[in-house]
Amino acid sequence: MKTQLCEQFGIEFPIFAFSHCRDVVAAVSKAGGFGVLGALAFSAEQLQIELAWIDEHIDGKPYGVDIVMPASLAEGAATATKEQLEAMISQRHRDFIEDTLTKHQVPPLPEGMQGTESLLGWVPAGGQSHVDVALKHDIKLLVNALGPPPPDVVERAHKAGVPVAALVGSPEHAIKQREAGVDIIVASGTEAGGHTGEISTMVLTPQCVDAVAPAPVLAAGGIGSGRQIAAALALGAQGVWTGSVWLTTKESDLQPAVVQKVMHATSRDTVRSRAMTGKPARQLRTGWTDAWESPESPGTLPMPLQFMATAEAISRIYRAAENDPDSPGAQLAGTPIGQIAGMMNSVRPVRDVIFDMVEEYGEAVERMKAMGM
Repeated sequence: MKTQLCEQFGIEFPIFAFSHCRDVVAAVSKAGGFGVLGALAFSAEQLQIELAWIDEHIDGKPYGVDIVMPASLAEGAATATKEQLEAMISQRHRDFIEDTLTKHQVPPLPEGMQGTESLLGWVPAGGQSHVDVALKHDIKLLVNALGPPPPDVVERAHKAGVPVAALVGSPEHAIKQREAGVDIIVASGTEAGGHTGEISTMVLTPQCVDAVAPAPVLAAGGIGSGRQIAAALALGAQGVWTGSVWLTTKESDLQPAVVQKVMHATSRDTVRSRAMTGKPARQLRTGWTDAWESPESPGTLPMPLQFMATAEAISRIYRAAENDPDSPGAQLAGTPIGQIAGMMNSVRPVRDVIFDMVEEYGEAVERMKAMGM
């Protein structure tokens, strides 16, 4: 399973793992893979805390940071203040959100309790602050999503000796990323959780490999087993980018009620919806995603307004699910997740998941050899 990227990063296995949970990131790297922390969920101050913790608990193993710096936003959003952005959210949208919560008996947050920060890193200033923090740590990879990273970000990373990777959903996007100076392409198929395009991993990966050769490509989208890793390498990828499979690991901080939903889900129980951020993102199908597709829906807002409009609602939904997993409000709770959800039916330590992947990869290769291929 050794590839060019294993040599470059000094890792045993070309298994890159995206997670918003620092425990998962550290555990993957210590098990021989490469953990990547998603920075979007944190303020710059909290990201500093998370990365300091990883530095102390990763045993000197390499890791990376994933930021989001969208290439397209709502008109005027890139330079607007938070107050100006809030003013762009219509009363009709605010009423629809509150009506949906009321129908599902989701209570308000207790007085004084703060919900999720509504802006986070969706705008350039937030993304730049994440870069500032990340490059103060000994990270080995900076990853960007939703468009080419700004030229100054690529320049700063390269000056610090940090290669840059980027997620793409088409070979055309891969070429644009390379022209922007990106070093590693992550070909993210439609099976993937979170923001994703419409081309399947099996089709997208070789297209991107050919489009940007000899630059390395990671295959992404519904990957969580050794057989899939073998298939990805056969398609020309230098490794795999994984995310959803870590949600049900022992180290994950995903809410228990949602973990139970995931473990009972099939691969048909995900949907590409704009309900989360305003851009198509694959997630569990829930009463929340259904509501945004209903005739009563005012339609989703462009990024970053959709997340801003719904951030407190999501906090209320998760709190309702935590307090009572069987409550009507808990029916709305979900998570970004790929179609691999249908293969995630138990909670296991990260180390076991990695080792099972490696063992199954070896079995797949030996099976192909026995077939004379």
